[in-house]
Amino acid sequence: MSAEGYGEAAAELLSAAGAGVFDEVELERDDGALVRGVLLPRPQYGDPNVLVVKLPNGYNVGIDARRVKSLRRVGRVEPSRGAAAPAPSPKPGLPRVHFVGTGGTIASRVDYVSGAVYPYFTAEEIYSMVPELEDVALVSAETLFNVFSEDMTPRHWSAIAERVAKVFESEGPAGVIVAHGTDTMGYTAAALAFALRRLPGPVILVGAQRSSDRPSTDSATNVLAAAVTAVKAPFAESVVVMHAGPDDTAFYVHRGVRVRKMHTSRRDAFRSVNAVPLAKVELPSRELKVFARRFTPRSSEGVVLEGGFEERVALVKFYPGMSPEVLDFLVDRGYRGVVIEGTGLGHVSADLVPSVRRATEEGVVVVVASQCIWGRVNMNVYRRGVELLKAGAVPAEDMLPETAFVKLSWVLARAQGREEAVRLFLTNVAHEMDERSEEWYYPPLNYFERYVRG
Repeated sequence: MSAEGYGEAAAELLSAAGAGVFDEVELERDDGALVRGVLLPRPQYGDPNVLVVKLPNGYNVGIDARRVKSLRRVGRVEPSRGAAAPAPSPKPGLPRVHFVGTGGTIASRVDYVSGAVYPYFTAEEIYSMVPELEDVALVSAETLFNVFSEDMTPRHWSAIAERVAKVFESEGPAGVIVAHGTDTMGYTAAALAFALRRLPGPVILVGAQRSSDRPSTDSATNVLAAAVTAVKAPFAESVVVMHAGPDDTAFYVHRGVRVRKMHTSRRDAFRSVNAVPLAKVELPSRELKVFARRFTPRSSEGVVLEGGFEERVALVKFYPGMSPEVLDFLVDRGYRGVVIEGTGLGHVSADLVPSVRRATEEGVVVVVASQCIWGRVNMNVYRRGVELLKAGAVPAEDMLPETAFVKLSWVLARAQGREEAVRLFLTNVAHEMDERSEEWYYPPLNYFERYVRG
């Protein structure tokens, strides 16, 4: 019997009935209502004395233990990770793809009986989710760690990079697929682009916008598209593979330094910014079409691993009325780099210019990116931009603010002094900058007309 963190009132009620988590219980509320279902573990947040019960129809309800008139244990339901398909026999000539689980919606499975959620990333479980993989690749898998994407840190980036490099060097797969939560996937993809170079195959980050227990889940198709990319891509870069549209037939391969999550819940939430996608995967044909004019090809010369990220770097969004104290505070606390999301072509208020100058004079690298999604910073057009340049600010060119933040963190972990850091930051390392901003990068204005006409 286990109360799994429930509060005093709930624990006493369960103890008296000899009941615990994953027991089937029947309880009567003080209003006479009868409820029967499986008692689930208490969630991390919320009232500790509210019992969580999974009903026979699959829905969960919360019932205040202080309103329960009686409770009795009916039976026991053992949680199960579900039946996994046996590992297939290797097929002649089939390339190998290695999966690294780090957490997120895609790396979890719901037990429909108990309602518990388990991390899953064994080869057998991946095959059971995507049986089509048996005709695409021989799968191996591991779980490196299991964290929410919002809990990812630069130290996690380094750990992933080190593991990916080791897998490529020791096991020689066609590609490595990293299962990751979608919210900060773009940051990790950019970090791996800088930390891993001269790769023998692509590093593919893949996630899911809809969990595997939902009819609209995108887990299986995203994984299949990622595996096709690992096997067929002529490029060897850090990329993100997710839905290209609302259906399950097309998937874009986004360059890791150019991708942003643009929607909170759509399956096609990811977009390449200031660039076209590297490629497109089509299902069920499993064809891969390359769009990019330039890419880094697969290499057999040995992986270059340059992990390590400076954690004293901040990403700050400028807003009207922003106090210079924000920048002064970061300088006083010993931060070595700051990326400012400025307005338009890369501007901030006049009040912040002296603080930018003070920061650069004290050796801090101050980078200015734009809050605009598309386009590039040009600080030579208006006076304020020129003033920032004279104060020592560094333009982020056409980099996303998130990419500029990751790159500055990577640069400061290896540069000796501010001058070298600025030079390295302005050096194109992983296709994160482009000399030209093509007109056709920007989405067409009339894309919505098909929805509003007639």
